[in-house]
Amino acid sequence: MDESERHRLGMDMRRSVLGDAHVDRAIASTTPFTAEFQDLITRLAWGEIWSRPAIDHPTRRLLTMAMLIALNRGDEFKMHVRAALRDGMDITLIKEVILQSSVYCGVPAANTAFHQAAEILAEAETAIQG
Repeated sequence: MDESERHRLGMDMRRSVLGDAHVDRAIASTTPFTAEFQDLITRLAWGEIWSRPAIDHPTRRLLTMAMLIALNRGDEFKMHVRAALRDGMDITLIKEVILQSSVYCGVPAANTAFHQAAEILAEAETAIQG
């Protein structure tokens, strides 16, 4: 597969996992300075890794959330919680990932993740009601 094909596959996967609105915002905010990075993550993260068939998307998403908690990457964690809810993932699974992370990543990391997830849940609830 050539790089342009991997980019196309990555863009399709990225849209599937994160949603068109998020990807459209990311593309719209791309600058000449960030363009190569956007291409890299599209080809590598989405076209190469997320496209691998051995791990299904719900499992891959839960793994990703756990790693983001461990690395204290709040913005990315919230993005994946938002995408998980959009895809219909049960909030119980997200809670279990955070609880599991409390043991292996530390209570402060889990505490932060619970606050971040609650923020996204509140956003989702407001969107449903409004």
